[in-house]
This record gives sequence, structure tokens and C-alpha cells, in this order.
Amino acid sequence: MTGPSGDGPVVVVGGGVVGLCTAYYLARAGLAVEVVERRGLGSGVSRGNAGWVCLSHSTPVPAPGVVRYALRSLGRPDSPLYLRPLPDPAFVRWLWRFWRSSTPAAFRRGYAAIAELNRDTFDLFDGLREAGVETTLTRPGMVHAFLSPAEARHHLAVQREMADGRYPMPDDVVTGTAARLLDDALSPQVQAGYLVEGEGVVDPEAFARGLGEALAGAGVKVHENTEALGFRTSAGRITALRTAEGEIPCTAAVIAAGMRSGALLRGLGQPLPLQAGKGYSFSVDLDPAPRHTLYFGERRAVASPIGATTRIGGTMELSGNNNRLDWRRVVAVALASRHYLGRWFDDPDDLVGQIRDPWVGGRPFLPDGLPVIDRVPGYGNAFAATGHGMLGVTLGPVTGHELTEYVRTGHRPKALEPFRFDRLRG
Repeated sequence: MTGPSGDGPVVVVGGGVVGLCTAYYLARAGLAVEVVERRGLGSGVSRGNAGWVCLSHSTPVPAPGVVRYALRSLGRPDSPLYLRPLPDPAFVRWLWRFWRSSTPAAFRRGYAAIAELNRDTFDLFDGLREAGVETTLTRPGMVHAFLSPAEARHHLAVQREMADGRYPMPDDVVTGTAARLLDDALSPQVQAGYLVEGEGVVDPEAFARGLGEALAGAGVKVHENTEALGFRTSAGRITALRTAEGEIPCTAAVIAAGMRSGALLRGLGQPLPLQAGKGYSFSVDLDPAPRHTLYFGERRAVASPIGATTRIGGTMELSGNNNRLDWRRVVAVALASRHYLGRWFDDPDDLVGQIRDPWVGGRPFLPDGLPVIDRVPGYGNAFAATGHGMLGVTLGPVTGHELTEYVRTGHRPKALEPFRFDRLRG
């Protein structure tokens, strides 16, 4: 038998956006739900990201040419994609599988899978808002800014091919002064760009807080500052979650704990090859501030209008499963942004006084760049939702919505077929 049975709750492990969205839809379906989070809700990777809700950048990280790009980053901590080799056989195996997933065919399959999953993303955000959840979503559109018209045209051509009519893309780039007019915050160095209309942004910390308030209103019990240690099982079913505070009996469990999902799944005999793709961000007051979300093409950095501030972020650092903040990476992101936003600071030594909330987060990545959203093999009532990488905010609602259907009925929704657990075997 698959799915919950009995009178106990479905326990969701993880209080980030993915876990909270899953708990929300489970509760909406009439199931008793409890959430367990080792710190505070939305305090992990969900806190400091760029807050993008987007279709045009929902792509797998493994892509043609990305491995060569990563190898060129060796010894260059200022590179947008920074690889620091580790003397760890599991890390080497992960990189090898990442390389195997970087072919054009694999990239197209991954892009199509995410695009299909994403079809109802904005409708689901609208539904959350109509139900009273403070999503903070606005849809100002995304400006893709480039220093080179040729690079802009290449990037747009790839995006148009991948979009394949699923969402609107512009026909061509604009150049020169017209490019800088796309957003007042862009500097004279920007020579080309294009606007993808309708792309969105949220304040991710506030969104997590809004979901938490909605769960409280629905009677969902939330255990904050509670470490999940493992599970009690019987006859191929989860019967309780073991925590530092004691056991929580349950009828089903959803593991949505980001990087910590790996240890919990390993305890069930089903390890996942998760690696932390570390991202950096900080907040700054700019004048003028961006009106759109901005993607800085050549430097692969981003800027988002979040509340009254601008959050600048970027980089992908593969340096092991840790949350150490390397100040050189913060400086690298700031310097990258200066090509597109102008000299909002003069000297890297000035940054300490100008930026707020420097942040680093270990985003969970699987070697093919796709999440796992599936039942855990060998267990009728255990499910995993992890490996979302940089797409946790975008894919949070649709992950929770589709996984709720799976938990409730025991039948895998078609949209989740590409995100099976067993695709990673071998």
C-alpha cells in the first residue's frame, strides 16, 4: 500500500520553501500535517536567494560547455563558476556524472522536463495569494543585460529554442542606448539586452513566513529548532520520525530538507548523490534601483528588487558540503555587477560598509541538475523532494502540489516522471 494510512500526521522534514509548500498543499487536501525544521522556517537556502520565480531561467546547470568553463575556474576564486577539487571519491564520482549530464541531448531533456513541470507555476502562485498566503510575488519581468550584442543574440537564440513556445520570448535583442533604457539601473557599458515579460520575484524570507502563517491558520503543527535524526520503520513503512526532542509518530513522511536530505535518505538505505552548489548574495541600496529582475549575461550574476533594497547574487561554488563564506566570492559578485550597474562602489575595501546581509547557502544539487520528487524506493509511505538547486522558489508550489497528489493517491503524476529516484541508479 502506498501513501498515508491511519490517524497520524504526514510529517514534512524541512522548513524551506519546498517543504512549506508541500505541507500547505497536504493540509489543503485534508491531511493532518506536521513540519519539522532544524532551525527557523525559511532560515536556510530559502532565506538569501534572489527570489526569482521564472520560466526563462529554469534550466539544469549541467549544460554543453559548462565543464570546460568549470575547469578554467581552477585557481580562480573570482570565477562565476568556481570548482575547488576535493580529495573525496564521492565528489569525483559526482563530477563525472555531472560531466555525463552535460551533453546537448541531456540538457534539452532536462530543460523540457522542468518547463513542463513549470507550466502551472504562476497559476499556483495566484491560487496561494487568493487563499490569503502573503507570497509577495510581483511580475516586473526580467531584463537580460549583456556587454556584447553577439553574446546577447546567442543567448536569446538558445532560450527561444528551449522555450519552444511554452512561454513568450522576444524576437530580437535591442542594442546601444535602447538596451540601457530597458532599466534605469543599467550602466553605459551595457550594449545589448532583451526583456522577458511576466517573470516574477518574491521576497523569499517573507514568502516562507507567509506560508508558515498559513500553516498555523490551518492547524498544522510546526516544530522549529528540532533536528530530525532518522526514522523508525516497520515492514517497509515509516512509522515515526526520530528527533532530538523525541519521536513523532506518522502515517507518511516527506523528506524536503535540502542538503540534509542526504543523511536521512542514507539512513533508509537510499543514498542520493547530493552536492552543495554554494551561492552568494548581499543587499545594497542603489540609486536608481532596478525595476526588473536583472541577469548579467557574461558574468552570470543577478540583481533583484526585493522590498526597498536590491539583492545582488551569483556564483556557483563546488567546494564541498559546507557553508563557509569566502569573502573573495562576495567581492567577485560585486565586481561582476559593476560592469552592468556602474561603479556603485569604488574600492573592494569599501564593500564592508556598503553591503548588508552577506549570505552563503549550500543549494542541493544532483549531478543531472534535476530534483528528485518521488517515493523513496522500498517504502510505501516515504517521499523525497530535494535537489532543486537554484529553483526552489520557482518550483516550490508545483512540487508541493504534484507531490500531494502522489502522497494522497499513491499514483505518480505524469509531470513527476522525469524526477524519479531510480533515474540516478548506475
